[in-house]
Amino acid sequence: MKSFFSKKINTVLSLILVAVSVLIVLQTFITAGTLSAGENEKAVPASNINPRLDEIMAGEGIVLTTTKPVETTQKPTDAKKKKETTSPTTSKPSTAPTTTQAATIPFATAIPPKSPPDYNAQWNAGYLVAIDNPDLTYECAQVTLTDEDRDLLERLCMGEFGSGGFVGAALIAQAVKDAMCFDGYPTVESVIKNCRYTGRTDIGTNDTCKQAVRYIFDENHDAVQHRIMYMYNPLLVQSTFHESQNYILTYGDVRFFDRWGY
Repeated sequence: MKSFFSKKINTVLSLILVAVSVLIVLQTFITAGTLSAGENEKAVPASNINPRLDEIMAGEGIVLTTTKPVETTQKPTDAKKKKETTSPTTSKPSTAPTTTQAATIPFATAIPPKSPPDYNAQWNAGYLVAIDNPDLTYECAQVTLTDEDRDLLERLCMGEFGSGGFVGAALIAQAVKDAMCFDGYPTVESVIKNCRYTGRTDIGTNDTCKQAVRYIFDENHDAVQHRIMYMYNPLLVQSTFHESQNYILTYGDVRFFDRWGY
C-alpha cells in the first residue's frame, strides 16, 4: 500500500513539474513576442562614436566643417539656436527660472534619410553617436538651467545611466532637454515626474555627468541627430510600450526611442 501511494505521489509530482515547465516556456515565448521595434539591433559599435570624443570631453568644443543646411519644415527665425560652437562656454550660476527658447520646429518628423547616412556630417555637427536613421529635421530649442535644475539633472544622469560614461549621460540629458523642448515641461523635476524617470537622484554625481549636462545644455549640442523621448533597460524590465515606439539606438544596455509623429 505504501509503495502504491509513493508511486502515485511521484506521478503527481512529475505531472506538476511538466506543467510548470510548459508554463515557463509559454511565458518566455509570450514575453519575447512583446519585443518588436529594433529587437535584433545590437548596441552601437565603437566605430559610430565621434572620433573627437576625447577632445569634446576635454572641453575643446566642436568646430563645424560643413555648411550643409539642415532640412526644416518651417523658415528659421532669429530665435533659432544654431549649432555653432568653437570653444566651451563658462556659464555663471543662474538663479533665474529655467527658460526654453521657442522651438522653430514643432515636432521631429522622423523622416528617413533618402541616402546613406553621413557619419562625418553627424560628427562634425557635434553629435556624439552617428546613427543610421538620423532625422534631418531634428532641432531642439535652447534651454537655460537654474542651479537647482542643473544639480538635479546631473544627479539624474548619474542615477539613470551613470555606467554609460559621458555618452550615456549625454543621451539622458538630451532626453530631458527634448522633453522640455517638445512637451513644454518647465523644470527637470517636472520631467522626472511626468515622464516617470526612476533613476535615483540621491546618490550624487560625478564630473563626467557634469560635463555631459554642460555639453547638451550650455553648448546646445545633442548626443544623436534624433529626438529622444523614452528609454529603458530590457535587462531590468520588459516594456511593450517602449518597443511600440520609434526605435533609435541602443547604447550599452539601454534602448532609446522617439514618439511616432509628434
